[in-house]
Amino acid sequence: MITRELFEQREYEILSPLGAKSAESKGRVYDEEPCELRTVYQRDRDRIIHSKAFRRLIHKTQVFLSPEGDHYRTRLTHTLEVSQIARTVARVLAYNEDLTEAIALGHDLGHTPFGHVGEAVLNKIYPGGFCHNEQSLRTVDMIEETATRRGLNLTYEVRDGILNHRGPVTPMTLEGQIVKICDRIAYVNHDIDDAIRSGVISFEDLPKREIDILGTTHSERINNMIVDLCSNSEGKDVVSLSPEFAESLDRLRTFMFDNVYCAADVRSVADVDKVDRIIRALYQYYIEHEDEIPGIYKTIKEEEGKEVAVKDLISGMTDRYALNMYEKLFVPQEWRQL
Repeated sequence: MITRELFEQREYEILSPLGAKSAESKGRVYDEEPCELRTVYQRDRDRIIHSKAFRRLIHKTQVFLSPEGDHYRTRLTHTLEVSQIARTVARVLAYNEDLTEAIALGHDLGHTPFGHVGEAVLNKIYPGGFCHNEQSLRTVDMIEETATRRGLNLTYEVRDGILNHRGPVTPMTLEGQIVKICDRIAYVNHDIDDAIRSGVISFEDLPKREIDILGTTHSERINNMIVDLCSNSEGKDVVSLSPEFAESLDRLRTFMFDNVYCAADVRSVADVDKVDRIIRALYQYYIEHEDEIPGIYKTIKEEEGKEVAVKDLISGMTDRYALNMYEKLFVPQEWRQL
């Protein structure tokens, strides 16, 4: 039987000296007895997978607000693609794959319903502003629960990677740096795939220079960027793409913002207005009816105020739950069958 101690020993034998070692974790906020079989990072990964927030990702928008078809990415499939790419990089570089996977699986737990449109609305109406990476950390720290306490009590390294998967701060571990880059590799490429499938763009619209550098097909681009990332990062204390690939990925990302993320076929004024109306209405309703704030959010209201509790409640909703609540609260019963 392979116990936790054997896993920890193997990490010293197999992993790069630069890779994070489970036995050297900075630990958790609350001390726990170690698991007999799993390392701390394996345990974190499992807690994230079994969380309610992780399950809800399947019904949260990635880019397309109301896609017609079964093959468009959701927030969950995006998370799994980031995890797959990041784990491959960590394995090749001999870094800690379990830590990498835990960060990747938890990085988007704080996303709102209706994708970045929902995030932008909540950022406008919540007095403290809203960033999904900060909310992801808050989700695992304050909103999710274990059998014995609030919060998943994840390790410091996983929490740091979740918080800093976007923004100017570099994650403290190389595994966190891997996830930060692989998140961008994943969403730029799979959003191209979805945008072509939807007809918003065609392959011929893609910038030729970037395609020549990065690859013609979805799989070629992913593979080429993984190879470049690994080759350029081996033995270094910073994980990064080569300058050529980094610049091409940035230009491709800019193309996607100009032609997909803000395109009328993806974010029509009517759809954005609908999302704005739904999020604002739900937020205002619970602010005015704080006695109806449910579950753990009621405790948060008592501890931190109703604005924080309502922000947490709405950000945790799936698209369909938010729509159902809006209909229940604001659409007359006799109109719902029309």
